[in-house]
Amino acid sequence: MTRRGFGLASVIGGFAAMLLAVAPAAHAGGRVVVFAAASLKDGLDAVNKACEADVGEAVTISYAASSALARQIESGAPADVFISADLDWMKYLSDKKLTKPDTELKLLGNEIVLVAPRDSKAETKIEKGFDLAGLLGDGRLAMGDFKAVPAGKYGKAALQSLGVWPSVEGKVAQAENVRAALKLVSTGEAALGIVYATDAHAEPGVKVVGTFPEDSHPPIIYPVAQTADSKDKDTPAFLKCLQSAKAGELFKAQGFTVLAPTN
Repeated sequence: MTRRGFGLASVIGGFAAMLLAVAPAAHAGGRVVVFAAASLKDGLDAVNKACEADVGEAVTISYAASSALARQIESGAPADVFISADLDWMKYLSDKKLTKPDTELKLLGNEIVLVAPRDSKAETKIEKGFDLAGLLGDGRLAMGDFKAVPAGKYGKAALQSLGVWPSVEGKVAQAENVRAALKLVSTGEAALGIVYATDAHAEPGVKVVGTFPEDSHPPIIYPVAQTADSKDKDTPAFLKCLQSAKAGELFKAQGFTVLAPTN
């Protein structure tokens, strides 16, 4: 493996290990346990603090790729709430009757953007046939795993729609989740990356080169639901607070679009 390849693998692996380390091994001492997409971290941490009084205590949140979290829930992980970064992984659990259908709703929306390290001179206009390969040069394009991670799937769909996927497919550095992809760019391990607009907002080490057209990929929707096995009496209070006006304002401050009606 090249020194650069080793660096990429180390960053990805280290970030994945960090996420696994925070996954609750038990039911967090009776607290509500939330499994949430990695891209929600900054916004949801703020909402958790704001909702503490409504719920009675802070909930315990485990962040990772939606795909990994859904499979953990399928395997019996003790989660009360699942917030996915796409509809597919929520449907995956719903089809297996692992969510409570009457609690499922579309909570938030987002955008995907092309980012570069803060000191990069990269500039482009994202449009049909834009020269992404030329912009990358000998560098790598960081993305979430495009076979499973929602941000990676959205990114690949956009590049295919714009007709540039074949020219960059061999330069992609796939990461465990979108925050790991963001880390590769902010540390300079990757020349460019495709992440959510909210991730770019939260990371001062990157700059936004361009925003992908909405019609170049499926709508980016974050659904939420209570899991079928959840028995924590405070879960409904947390779900209600997620839809409150104060939670909506905190999500908006991070760059999310609020889709659910606020109460």
